[in-house]
Amino acid sequence: MESATNPITMADRPLRRYLFASDFDKTLTFNDTGYVLSELVGIPIEEFERKAKGMANINLVQQGAELAYLLLHDPEFRSKVRKEHLREVGKRIRLKGEIKLLYQILKNGIDGFEFDFYVLSAAPVEVIQSALEDIVPPEHIFGTEFRYLPSGEIDTIVRATAGYGKVAVLDQLLQQHVAGPDHVIYTGDGSSDIHVMLHINARDGLTIAVSESPNVSQIARRTVLSASALAVLAPILEEVAGWERYRIRGFFEANGMLIQEWERVRTDWLTVRPAAPEPVAKGAA
Repeated sequence: MESATNPITMADRPLRRYLFASDFDKTLTFNDTGYVLSELVGIPIEEFERKAKGMANINLVQQGAELAYLLLHDPEFRSKVRKEHLREVGKRIRLKGEIKLLYQILKNGIDGFEFDFYVLSAAPVEVIQSALEDIVPPEHIFGTEFRYLPSGEIDTIVRATAGYGKVAVLDQLLQQHVAGPDHVIYTGDGSSDIHVMLHINARDGLTIAVSESPNVSQIARRTVLSASALAVLAPILEEVAGWERYRIRGFFEANGMLIQEWERVRTDWLTVRPAAPEPVAKGAA
């Protein structure tokens, strides 16, 4: 019991520290880096799709690292793409709304909870840093890193933050921040996020899908669909802080945002096809 002469205030209580990590393509953006880059350097979108899907189908690279592989090994991409093109893609890619507000809210902390915001993505780090300039510090961004020739042509890959690569970066960040594995929140949209989400779920962290893709929505603990990056705050405040909906709505309004619609539905994914006819037994009439 707290003594009347020595009361413990909220400021005296230790903050509960969490690591918030987000994917980039289709999570913080509306479109994909590969599509924007292909358009920029004059490669048909259909050609990029064909090559990327071909690698995905034969499991040539980890899911999410298809673009990195093309930039390094495909003659057409390698001959056309330079470092400055990657920076330009970052300026052209369409970001979801309120990313800066989300970063500021998490950075400032919420009623006894402190959050460290990071971006983990298979997209080239130059693209992400350019897109999120003045929003997320460069040292909080982990993407695929290349080594370049003096001409600006890509020489080698230093690190690809895809698949298990995201898990490795996440574990490294946990060690640096001395945070428990259950104090991790990750948000992503697709198959490249499966490994890291399974890793976090097994350690009682919070995973949030921002798409209805069955690859990831069936794995994530929560799914949020919105054109605003700020929407991920809703499940965070519910699951981590234990807030009721009315309090979450009030928090959004206090930060200049209004939740107009908030529908929660359960989605069942089924594939239905005609059943194969039962085989007729030999000798049957």
